[in-house]
Amino acid sequence: MNQILITLFSLFTLASCSNTDSSTTSSKVQDAVQAESPVVESNPVATVSGITDKNAGDKVGPIRLHGKVKGMLDGKVIYLYETEGKNDAVVDSTEIKGGSYDFGVRDYGRGFYMVGFDVNNKMALIMNPDEQDVEVDFGSSRLESLPTAKVSEENKGWIEYFKIEKKLDNEIRTLRRSRSKSSFKERIDQQIAGKEDEKKAAQQTAIASYPDTFLAKFMSWKNSDNPSEKGTYWEDIDFTDVSIIKTPVIPNRIQEFMRGYSGGEESGFYNCIDIVKAKAEVNPQVMEFALYTMLDGFYQSGMENISMYVLDAYILDEDCSADLSDVIKQRAQGIINLQIGKTPPNFNIEEVNGGKVELAKEVKKHDYTLVMFWASWCHKCEQEIPVLKGVYEEYADKGFGVIGISVDQNRAAWEKAVTDNGVTWPNVSQLQMWNSPVAKDYKVTQTPSLFLLDSEMRIVDKPKRIYQVEQFLKSKLN
Repeated sequence: MNQILITLFSLFTLASCSNTDSSTTSSKVQDAVQAESPVVESNPVATVSGITDKNAGDKVGPIRLHGKVKGMLDGKVIYLYETEGKNDAVVDSTEIKGGSYDFGVRDYGRGFYMVGFDVNNKMALIMNPDEQDVEVDFGSSRLESLPTAKVSEENKGWIEYFKIEKKLDNEIRTLRRSRSKSSFKERIDQQIAGKEDEKKAAQQTAIASYPDTFLAKFMSWKNSDNPSEKGTYWEDIDFTDVSIIKTPVIPNRIQEFMRGYSGGEESGFYNCIDIVKAKAEVNPQVMEFALYTMLDGFYQSGMENISMYVLDAYILDEDCSADLSDVIKQRAQGIINLQIGKTPPNFNIEEVNGGKVELAKEVKKHDYTLVMFWASWCHKCEQEIPVLKGVYEEYADKGFGVIGISVDQNRAAWEKAVTDNGVTWPNVSQLQMWNSPVAKDYKVTQTPSLFLLDSEMRIVDKPKRIYQVEQFLKSKLN
């Protein structure tokens, strides 16, 4: 359970809110960041709320989003994504002409949106109707690398902060990796705490430098005013403010809340879930978002029994679900369809040797079919594939089939891995890593992930290891 707690909700981040650029240009926010020292003592950072009458609540209004993109990109389509927590969806697109893009004037609600070429190349920007002209230039075709806000003061502040956060997060990750191999764990913990304090100081500088903005409100939301008090942890969040949905705040705060107050026990998780639901129910839209965040987060963390508590207690229960929209019920159905006895999504994906593989047709050829999500860079897959080859050779003539789904991004690496492993069963890939539609449909966040289906495409087992597949087949096909 402790290991699960370490990874719990690890996906609840706004992926494009990171930047590899480490600009040395001075800025209002950068002035708040201290120079790194071998040991940084953690000191509480004085906090001031950036939530004011001017930025409280949501606001919808017209904004023109436009700018330039460096590179020979004329004719290339650039997309606009609306965010919802860690997720986003395309809402508009435009073609680059003369090195410029222009989404024209459209209505936006306060919050984060993405501008990007594809799922792996996006940049988060703030849209707030208080600023009706948002001009942002990109100095590289890798949009996160060199963004510059030309008109929007709010996005100027956001870009300044996100460069700092990326730098500090990279340093924190490096320290955490070194901690496991070091005998100076206390010293490293102090350094990590110092980096976290630097982040908080940068957030406070952004609040002071850009008052009355959505940016200032977002910075105020990032950390609880009462992180050590379970009963008041959520008191600084106004759940009637639906603009919070267009940020990663609720997913990230739920992660922290569960880690801090569940105790790693099922009853503790249930209690935390109940508290979040009770706090959020003042606004149906925010409550549905919080419920689905927990449902999906626990499922993807491998804690299906706790995910099912959210489903059964609040989404499927006739009394509790009376006020829920059909949208959350349909989204919950995606998780229901991945339970044993249910039928998972069909797919029709390009096979490594040409042609396509359709799941619905493939399962009818066999009594049982194993769907295995894997990757060329997955060491556990390297260990499991030889075992699977032996099982496949023994049971292929008895009614057993396999479909490999690679979450690779590089075609050459995928093809080489198939050849090097001597794999003879069908192998497919959408070459989009975790952003592959099939990986999202099956809510796969790690490899290998296994689904064993019968000839009617029903899930009969979700084994963790190949030897469990072999045990199942011995009981069914011998």
